[in-house]
Amino acid sequence: MDGVSGNHRARSVGVGRAHAKAILLGEHAVVYGAAALAVPIPQLTATASAGFSPAGGSEGELSFTMTGSASRALVTQASDGLRELTAAFKDRVGVSGELHLDVILDGAVPTGRGLGSSAANSRAIVLALAELFGRELSDGAVFDLVQTAENMAHGRASGVDAMAVGASAPLLFQAGRARELSIGCDGLFIVADSGAAGSTKEAVELLRAGFERRAGAREKFLERASQLTARAEQALAEGRAEDVGAQLTDYHDLLREAGLSTERIEAMVAAALAAGSLGAKITGGGLGGCVIALTRPDQASQVTRRLHEAGAVHTWVVPLRRRAEHV
Repeated sequence: MDGVSGNHRARSVGVGRAHAKAILLGEHAVVYGAAALAVPIPQLTATASAGFSPAGGSEGELSFTMTGSASRALVTQASDGLRELTAAFKDRVGVSGELHLDVILDGAVPTGRGLGSSAANSRAIVLALAELFGRELSDGAVFDLVQTAENMAHGRASGVDAMAVGASAPLLFQAGRARELSIGCDGLFIVADSGAAGSTKEAVELLRAGFERRAGAREKFLERASQLTARAEQALAEGRAEDVGAQLTDYHDLLREAGLSTERIEAMVAAALAAGSLGAKITGGGLGGCVIALTRPDQASQVTRRLHEAGAVHTWVVPLRRRAEHV
């Protein structure tokens, strides 16, 4: 087959999978080198299939179809980010020639919600291409390729999404490196979609502009963010769920003070806390998106109900100790 080295056996179809993630603490600070804590959301998946096609011509070397939520329009045109990702993959593994690729993506991760949809989609596509061409990619190579698309989507991407959408357990991410968190307690995270899309790129710029206006603002933000993240990491390891919750709520206050919350997000956080949640906050870039609340199992149904009453359109329950099995 033209463009595929004889040292590698190409398949007729390659399949790749990834999942959503939620940031516990460290949003925005992670862009500046601070640590962030994240959990996988294995029930929200992205599955990509890639194959060769005789098609070509004016459409170039890539055909793309995206399916998923019934509320999302069918996408049939490859984005610039996907084209760059595909080109970067070919360069990385040494694929040449004029092969035309068909990529189909079934994406269940809601977009614009801070759940890592773009990173999950990109990771699934990279893994599908790797299987299609019979290439073994290291974890670092997959991360680098996903970051190619993430930097196009978000500007300066920290890398936490690119790492977390392939993680099997909660992790700590800092400066391009990740390690699994020690979890000493049981609990449930309830992730609640506000129904309003946020914009990571807009939120990053808003925060940066605020830092530039006020001397010392960035240093103060990073110091507080790092302090809360470190406390939460230690509390998780030592099994102190109440303290983990307290750090979540305090981090929400930090993001709210930075102008990254919304009225609906505030109503949802307040509702979760009033229902007995151990802690709640906005998760992701902000200006919309989702709330994440930590609860004990016997509180989960009440917290979930109150979140919906406050405006949540979808909720997902993520047990602290459950691993993502498809990774």
